[in-house]
Amino acid sequence: MDVSCITLAGGKSTRLGRNKLAETVGGKILLHRVLDVLSLLGRETIVVTSRPSSLPDISMYARTRVVADFSQNRGLPGAIYAGLAASESVYNFVSASDMPFLNAGLIRYMLDIAEGSDLVAYREGERFEPLHAVYSKACMGAILELMDRDNARMIEIAGLVKTRYLTPEELLASDPQRYSFININNEEELAKARQIAKRLF
Repeated sequence: MDVSCITLAGGKSTRLGRNKLAETVGGKILLHRVLDVLSLLGRETIVVTSRPSSLPDISMYARTRVVADFSQNRGLPGAIYAGLAASESVYNFVSASDMPFLNAGLIRYMLDIAEGSDLVAYREGERFEPLHAVYSKACMGAILELMDRDNARMIEIAGLVKTRYLTPEELLASDPQRYSFININNEEELAKARQIAKRLF
């Protein structure tokens, strides 16, 4: 399958109060930990950001490039759209750049089941994971529609495209502790991630 990976690095880290992507988890810079996994999976990795000067050095990652979030403060839909527009691939795994425990096996499984769908994402009740999902280029029109709506949420895209939900049972087969969806926004979450990393790495 023709696949690229997109990671969104546009947050301002306001709740942490400093650049979280430069923080270390398990002895490795957070953004590097994300790129270590994504670089195994696709033909290229795209880092979407509105603040390229804030990124840690990523020059050691071949086939990785930085693109601008040109969506003019359209939030998450705009950033995902910018990544899809820059991608050379039909299918794209999209993550946040503050997810230290991405699981290559789970991501590969999601890519394996993506053919025939426009979106593969995890949903359990009201919990929807738009930043650990596979998007095809066919999602771009639906994302534009969301960008034109006031107060649109990414969960609404599932009703606009052909969606394959990852079931709780499928998730648990690859990631029984659900570490894949952990992201870091504040000191408490950073401390928790570092404790988990001591057990994993």
